[in-house]
Amino acid sequence: MSTTTAPAAAQGARPASAGPDFGAKPIMTHRQILLVIYGLMAGMFLSSLGQTVFGTAIRTIGDDLHGLDQQAWVTTAYLIASTISTPIYGKLSDIFGRRPLFVFGIAVFVLGAILASFSTSMLMLAAFRGVQGIGAGALMSLPLAILGDMLAPRERAKYQGYFLAVFGISSVIGPLLGGVLAGADQILFIDGWRWVLLINVPIGIAALAMVLAFLHLPKIGDGQGRRASTGGAPRP
Repeated sequence: MSTTTAPAAAQGARPASAGPDFGAKPIMTHRQILLVIYGLMAGMFLSSLGQTVFGTAIRTIGDDLHGLDQQAWVTTAYLIASTISTPIYGKLSDIFGRRPLFVFGIAVFVLGAILASFSTSMLMLAAFRGVQGIGAGALMSLPLAILGDMLAPRERAKYQGYFLAVFGISSVIGPLLGGVLAGADQILFIDGWRWVLLINVPIGIAALAMVLAFLHLPKIGDGQGRRASTGGAPRP
């Protein structure tokens, strides 16, 4: 009996500054967690949809902008920018916090989508898609880091399934939505393919509003607050 009760007593007596308690309860209520996760999911959906929606729309875009031979620039500009910016956001979020960087990523992504919708050439579209990619780097990496800040390790698995569902939904809806929008001549007096970009604006605004309203991570001790800088694995 002594072997099972002693660790529990020692754990209860340990001060908060002694290090992260990986068996602790979530620091937010279930409702608060879900509200935050919905905002994070909207951000991830933006980034994922930004890749899948262009698969079926790029041919129409290339024909309209008279630069079908330059379509590779549009695709690779987004991917390269998002790939390079992802680890940078991870490091900066350890210094300045997850929330400001995630809000910045959503704002940059939406701004890039608006600018790209005014493109008059494929090279201009590629440049603004690169701006979108800079924002997408935050939308892909920070949600999981924020999830780690909110929850104890044993609680994370049941919420990570929500994020995996985002990629499945976007992989199905993205090509379909891109084909429908690109196939329309005009929607509200705007070329149909430009709505492939503008559709990100209302989703981004909704995600931004939810993050600003609900994502308020409690301040915790120095040992817990630096958990992400220990290499991703708990120290013995």
